[in-house]
Amino acid sequence: MLLLASASPARRRLLEQAAIPHRVRVSGVDEDAIQETDPTLLVQRLAQIKAGVVADLERQEAGGVGPGVPGSAAGMPVLGCDSLLVFGGEVFGKPLDPDEAMARWRRMAGAWGELHTGHCLISPQADLAPRLATVTTRVQFAPLTPAQIEAYVATGEPLHCAGGFALEGIGGLTVERIEGCFSNVIGLSLPLLRRWLQPLG
Repeated sequence: MLLLASASPARRRLLEQAAIPHRVRVSGVDEDAIQETDPTLLVQRLAQIKAGVVADLERQEAGGVGPGVPGSAAGMPVLGCDSLLVFGGEVFGKPLDPDEAMARWRRMAGAWGELHTGHCLISPQADLAPRLATVTTRVQFAPLTPAQIEAYVATGEPLHCAGGFALEGIGGLTVERIEGCFSNVIGLSLPLLRRWLQPLG
């Protein structure tokens, strides 16, 4: 069993499709309060904070006892993730409103961006340090017309996604090419997670 420290439905669907048993607990971390100039370190730090907060909450509810407590973070690995898009040297998280989403897409259409996802896995073994990694995937966006951009933003989907698009949704039509890990663009790298979970059984 894996404890996912994320509210993302896309990440949960990835785990379900990969047949990885899990449950979800949202961290409630104020992401805007975390400052870091390097986007690859920012997503990694946010992932670590989310996983750490959830692991601490679970341990407190279990009475602060050690490994092996059923249903607590002490008995299962905790995974935190955070994603953002870097385009033209600028960090794109979730657009604030449709106008911002439209402005971004006018720039992104036909161009390349980099989707960074930070991962943190806190092991149930107390003697193992948290595992940290950022996975980067290059994404080329389709050369959309103004009408196509307006139609996509009107669906509301871009407002809920890092970078303003959802590869697993309608946004899949806006992507021309991907270089790197496919699932990473959706919210977490399944190949990385597989490597991390194997030693834990």
